[in-house]
Amino acid sequence: MWYKLRQLIKNLSKEERRVFSGAFAVFAAASALLIFSLFYQNTVPEPVEGGSYTEGIVGQPISLNPLITGDNDPDRDLVALLFASLFDLLEKYETDADQKTWTLILKPNLKWSDGKPLTSDDVLFTISVIQDPDSRSPFFPTWQGVFAERISEREIRLNLKNPYAFFLDNIKNLRIAPNHIFGNIPPQNFRLSDFNLRPISSGPYKFESFEKRRDGFIEKYTFATNEYSVVGEPYIQNFQIRFFASKNEAIKAFNLKAIDGIGNLDPSDLENVKINRTVFAIERPRYYAIFLNQSTAPQLKEKAVRSALAAATDKMKFVNDIFQNKAGVVNGPLPPNVGGYSEVIFEEEIFSIEKANELLDQAGWKINESGVREKMISGAPAQLSFEVIVPEAQFLIDTANILKEDWKKIGVEINPIILRPSEVISNAIKPRNYQMMIFGNTLNNNPDIFSFWHSSQRFDPGLNLALFNNKDVDTLLETLRQNLDPDSRNEELSKLQTLIHNQRPVVFLYSPHYLYISSKNLGGISAKSVAIPAERFINVQDWYLKTARVFK
Repeated sequence: MWYKLRQLIKNLSKEERRVFSGAFAVFAAASALLIFSLFYQNTVPEPVEGGSYTEGIVGQPISLNPLITGDNDPDRDLVALLFASLFDLLEKYETDADQKTWTLILKPNLKWSDGKPLTSDDVLFTISVIQDPDSRSPFFPTWQGVFAERISEREIRLNLKNPYAFFLDNIKNLRIAPNHIFGNIPPQNFRLSDFNLRPISSGPYKFESFEKRRDGFIEKYTFATNEYSVVGEPYIQNFQIRFFASKNEAIKAFNLKAIDGIGNLDPSDLENVKINRTVFAIERPRYYAIFLNQSTAPQLKEKAVRSALAAATDKMKFVNDIFQNKAGVVNGPLPPNVGGYSEVIFEEEIFSIEKANELLDQAGWKINESGVREKMISGAPAQLSFEVIVPEAQFLIDTANILKEDWKKIGVEINPIILRPSEVISNAIKPRNYQMMIFGNTLNNNPDIFSFWHSSQRFDPGLNLALFNNKDVDTLLETLRQNLDPDSRNEELSKLQTLIHNQRPVVFLYSPHYLYISSKNLGGISAKSVAIPAERFINVQDWYLKTARVFK
């Protein structure tokens, strides 16, 4: 057939051959396009292994040890990449009807990155160290009253003194440390171990190397995939972390394509990013509020004053002007993205200067020649003039400045006092030495807000910064922890939110999103909410840089 076709072409005139060639080219192109189209219609892209990803982090790692990792974000970030949680290690778990006894069964053949077995002994060791006050573990409070016993190499039983409705979150948040590495080291000496910086891991990645300058500054960590990972081997084969002294340095490195991702950014930082990128705005179970200390400012004991301050606070202005819509409005002690939030309670929550002025007029507060409201309280003159403690963060300073302008319209004067975060803790929070303070509360992805609102937490080390004291609220906070029925618990949460909202102990503001930027080719990030920044890595094994098309 091909011989006859060649002969036919040979017999064509020059003009006919040119027409034939053109027609054949069109046919070939159309055929290729059809095949290409059919291929795309019948295939889908799927992640494949490969590639190297470099993340930029501001700060320095101190200890990559889940037993003692505290509030240092670089430590928590790296621990999330290296260590599996107790929940990840489980094949299954069981609990009795009152959830006081939990039986945990580990997956078979678990191993550490050095090939040593990972067993129930590692779990028991981790819990015992956390419960030892000498270890100074940040998880110490959440694991008190829990008795752990070994049933077998793969089975552990946990006995709780009292049921706790959110105990599963404790299991999910606990990352297990290797007993064969730290078992013979006294807890007070953990920080001296070389394994704090050269860890043996169980998570998706394992330690390969780190680079340190002569002045001690750690510049880079390099991780490889962990063949014994309990969550599966990640797609990205090489994961590096570069450390920077400032956010500006990290953004500069991103613009130069020296790193592929940065987290914990403010909306204003995005203006300095000059190259194409993907922006992930992830919700967080936290809120910022103006905490009102009625014990140091008797004017604030009047509910009319507290209600007027709330009415005169334009929360959408913060969301739009400060966060460029990468934040959400918060009206109560539970952010909207936390289970149990009741929207109907706050339906009448509106910004109204007129309403605020009306409330203060009715309460007898008169505007003086300086434009500040005043009246007599217990025989002494009092003014609606307050000092506001503001941690040294630009978005909080901007918040204070907006408040100053808006509250001036209702005859309330505020004087922002800017302090470094460490000064806020030592000079204001610990001694409860403030009239007002702008501060944030972060929840643990569940509605347990006992530490923020129970009267027993009014003083250091408690976190009840409004010094709120209400017996009905205390009772609800206590019963919520032991209420194992979700529907009943939501009813109690609705009552709790209503009680706090009606008392106006704070002026709730907003919940900023966690902002993470990456190169355009990164896929697989699926975090919807992160309590701490390290939780962006909760599914890092699913991140990918490369894809291949496969048939449906």
